[in-house]
Amino acid sequence: APAPVGAPHLHLAELTASQFLDVWRHFDADGNGYIEGKELENFFQELESARKGAGVDSKNDNLGDKMKEFMHKYDKNADGKIEMAELAQILPTEENFLLCFRQHVGSSSEFMEAWRRYDTDRSGYIEANELKGFLSDLLKKANRPYDEPKLQEYTQTILRMFDMNGDGKLGLSEMSR
Repeated sequence: APAPVGAPHLHLAELTASQFLDVWRHFDADGNGYIEGKELENFFQELESARKGAGVDSKNDNLGDKMKEFMHKYDKNADGKIEMAELAQILPTEENFLLCFRQHVGSSSEFMEAWRRYDTDRSGYIEANELKGFLSDLLKKANRPYDEPKLQEYTQTILRMFDMNGDGKLGLSEMSR
């Protein structure tokens, strides 16, 4: 069923890559790449009510304590904020595509090698149509099964994530974020 418009819901079912991004965008209100401070409180409260709705309830009723416990578990680098890779661990994202993507981008020589293969005109940009080939390459490297509609969705999601100036192509600097 289509989710109601408004706050993207944390209904704890598997999220598609683009739903995950909606959730991320919704909570990272200032767009700085972290869910922190007030954003984190909002996220946490919504997560709690999603869990109650799903019948997952923890014994501890004190929100502050729950939040500490939660941060202890998921804030891997203990910086007091949640970043995208950490959020991907919290939400059941299908195939954890984004993590797979992040890990690959992490090994920058592989990333650059793939980048150069697709930035054929050496413009420092990968156009949307080239992006698809780029992603399918990364998915093959990661041994991730995917089909055409999935690839299409991933391409759109990556564009929405990284195409900051909305020109329909990705700059190397946008991607390396």
